[in-house]
Amino acid sequence: FASGNAPQDAAPLRMFIEEGHELALVQSFSKNFGLYGQRVGALSIVCGNEDEAKKVLSQLKIVIRPMYSNPPRHGARIVRTVLSDDELKAEFIDQCSDMASRINSMRVKLVDRLSTSGSNRSWDHITSQIGMFAYSGLTKDEVETLRERHSIYCTLDGRISMAGVTSGNVGYIGDAINDVTSGK
Repeated sequence: FASGNAPQDAAPLRMFIEEGHELALVQSFSKNFGLYGQRVGALSIVCGNEDEAKKVLSQLKIVIRPMYSNPPRHGARIVRTVLSDDELKAEFIDQCSDMASRINSMRVKLVDRLSTSGSNRSWDHITSQIGMFAYSGLTKDEVETLRERHSIYCTLDGRISMAGVTSGNVGYIGDAINDVTSGK
């Protein structure tokens, strides 16, 4: 759910690899495949040569073995099925793009509501971020007040799940944030 454009999101990684950099990439499929609790993801490591790759694999096996013997396969099989079928993969990428676009539009609507409701703070950081979450800049005290006065919940560091912001509640959320940040 970064930009919603998988090739665009992968471009920096591809550039690093083309330039000869070695890297490790961790991906989770929990959110974008709806496989919560399944611990489905991937660790990809690009090494400089085959000998180094064998050494890295040996070390990974030492770390992984005590953690689990037989991880569940069904989640990984779902991901493999979708990503190895061109039609399913295209549909998945389109759905991720749609979700990212929706989340981005909610970011814009939230900032617009905060601006039009008289907030004296800058909220541009909300629209400059990407992904499912936004760091709002709310303090712990403001978050607690948001909970108490408006029954809106986010983490105590002000992280908001943008997936939960909808066209039906964005006005309420914006007004509530303005209420707790206006010093009233």
